[in-house]
Amino acid sequence: MPEMRFHVRWPDGSTESCYSPSLVVKDHLAVGETYALDDFLGRASTALHTASERVKARYGHACSLALGQLARIEAAAERFRATPDARVGVVRFEE
Repeated sequence: MPEMRFHVRWPDGSTESCYSPSLVVKDHLAVGETYALDDFLGRASTALHTASERVKARYGHACSLALGQLARIEAAAERFRATPDARVGVVRFEE
């Protein structure tokens, strides 16, 4: 399966490189776009769960790396819960 990284910019300007075992992230996020925090979390959750399910269909087990990445994204997002109009930007995709 083609792996990829997607780089995001958090509301405080910090960036993070995120892992996906599938290119499905491109179906849910777009480079150059910014998303409201909850919208970003929903999109990332859908993309990474879908990617994990693709791994499961192919190899018989869910992708712990994808689910772990989602947990890290969710934990990072908690820092910005109190930030009004917090937005997350998608900086680039790396295949």
